[in-house]
Parts: sequence; structure tokens; C-alpha cells
Amino acid sequence: MKPETLLLRQVHPSFVQNGQFTSQVFRPTPKDEDKLSVYNGDMITPEDSLAHFVNTPNCQSVGVVAITYNDCKNQSLDVIADGQPFPEHAYIDFSCLEKSAIEKKAKIMKRCAQDRGWLFKV
Repeated sequence: MKPETLLLRQVHPSFVQNGQFTSQVFRPTPKDEDKLSVYNGDMITPEDSLAHFVNTPNCQSVGVVAITYNDCKNQSLDVIADGQPFPEHAYIDFSCLEKSAIEKKAKIMKRCAQDRGWLFKV
């Protein structure tokens, strides 16, 4: 990945308040095992990533936002392009962090994504 590679995140409807997405978009949940799934923006468009995501059972998205590979590196977070369970899949590895540090980094990432704005919205 290049520093400017966009890491696309789907925004669940419950992560939107007053028309703005919350930092929850960038916080891994317990089922994520501290690995936040993203789409590699070098391999798929925001619109196509949303279409792919919502065609997965029990997955909802109201839009796509992104941070860059470089945004993650600036937060000392590794990005792993594992290509599993689909070729465009990657994840941001939060596993070396405590909960408070994860929350802090999620807020920083939200601001980075907010500056970029919605890349695609339903």
C-alpha cells in the first residue's frame, strides 16, 4: 500500500448522530479481536465496497468514509492487507493497545475521516 491509500470503512446506521458519523466507526468491537476491517481503496471504489458489504448477510451501511494508510502509520498502527475473506480485505491492528488508547486513536481517525468527508452515502 502507498501512504495515500484509502482504507474504506462502512458506517453502520447506529454510528451516525445528527448526520455525522461517530468515532465508533474506527473502534474495533470484541468480535473483531482488535482487528478493524477495512477495504483497500487501491482495489475497490467506495460505492462498490458498500454494495459488496450490504450483500453480506446481517451487514448494514449508510455510507463509506476513509482514513489513509499514512493516517494509521502516524498513529503507530499496522495495516495488514490479508485478502481474507475477500481480495480487497485489510485490517488495522489495534491488538497491542489498551482500551483507552484504542478510544483515543479512534477519535483521531474520526477527525481524519471527517476532514475527508463521506466518500459515498446512501
